[in-house]
Amino acid sequence: MRIALGLEYDGSSFCGWQTQPGGCGVQDALERALVPIAGTSVKTVCAGRTDTAVHATGQVVHFDAPVQRPLQAWVRGVNAHLPDSVGVLWARETSPQFHARFDAVARRYRYVLLTRAVRPGLLRGKVGWWHGALDIDALRAGAAHLIGRHDFSSFRAAECQARSPVRELTHLDIDGDGTFVTFDLRANAFLQHMVRNIVGALVYVGAGRRPDAWMAELLAARNRTRSAPTFAPDGLYLTAVEYSPAAGLPASF
Repeated sequence: MRIALGLEYDGSSFCGWQTQPGGCGVQDALERALVPIAGTSVKTVCAGRTDTAVHATGQVVHFDAPVQRPLQAWVRGVNAHLPDSVGVLWARETSPQFHARFDAVARRYRYVLLTRAVRPGLLRGKVGWWHGALDIDALRAGAAHLIGRHDFSSFRAAECQARSPVRELTHLDIDGDGTFVTFDLRANAFLQHMVRNIVGALVYVGAGRRPDAWMAELLAARNRTRSAPTFAPDGLYLTAVEYSPAAGLPASF
């Protein structure tokens, strides 16, 4: 039967989601932990491949289980064999046609940015960092130019393998408390480094280095070299993957 799992993980000690020859991917850790419960090796498919040092509170994967097990075995049993930095949150039996990646209708990411003169110590690896205050109103004005269906070529990594740079960004909400700024984004899908590149450009706007209209200019340019540097992965979290109600998966977690 096909099983879907919800995962959270600290990406700091992994080389991204995808399996690697050295076994340093989150996928490698999960597939090793599944073996004692499944009795054999299984392959997993995730909703979104996170990069090195990127975290998740709402990753979704599926795999085809070769044996019948109680759902709690795929949660507590697998967790017993995972490193402390990875945890299975829930398990659901799905239809054989369910696909964690292709059936997803939206993904949500959050970027957490520390804004102060000195770098983080206690939160190292968990937040991004900018060395000064940012104008929240300017950030929001810049973000408004990105909402909608656009060619996001100016915000994709050079090595991005997506067939099309067109994505629909439906939400980009920004909040700040004077110390932290959070960027919450929702789109049908994201290009490689898209969130980190958006944050990097918006920081230039919030710091007064560029006007908010610069974000629209970057979209029109469709040229990655015209934008700001890619921001660090440390503060980036995949927070949720959304599916149609028919999939029978938790709405959010």
